Amino acid sequence: MIRTAVATRPVRAGAAVAAVAGIALLAGCSPASTDTGSGNGAGSGSDTGAPAYADGTYTADGTYNTPESVETISVTVTLADDVITEVDVEGDPQKAESEQYQGQFIGGIADVVVGQDIDEISVSRVAGSSLTSGGFNQAIEAIKAEAAA
Repeated sequence: MIRTAVATRPVRAGAAVAAVAGIALLAGCSPASTDTGSGNGAGSGSDTGAPAYADGTYTADGTYNTPESVETISVTVTLADDVITEVDVEGDPQKAESEQYQGQFIGGIADVVVGQDIDEISVSRVAGSSLTSGGFNQAIEAIKAEAAA
């Protein structure tokens, strides 16, 4: 039994050393990307530094559920080199509480997304409104699909 323990100890130590070396090697690989493009979205031209999305103004609707209703918002963004330069959100609240939260969201969304790469945004809570973000993110995904260059 001692003989078995001695025989397995070098194997375990060797495996541990190999695992640590592998982790160190992989950790050194991740920041080696020289991507100078903006974003890595579907159809991205990021390897060449080209924008992944065509410049322009795009509009899409997004929906989200509240405890009382299903709400819809309309999102319009202007893109230049994959960066959101303008955003406009219009709500169509079905309930008074939704009107309050959509208003808060609309009042604060520009501060969160204007100047950001469209592939790097995913809002979760804006000005106290969290459910509206689901509809906004849904609309952004539709806009990205439409604008894919």
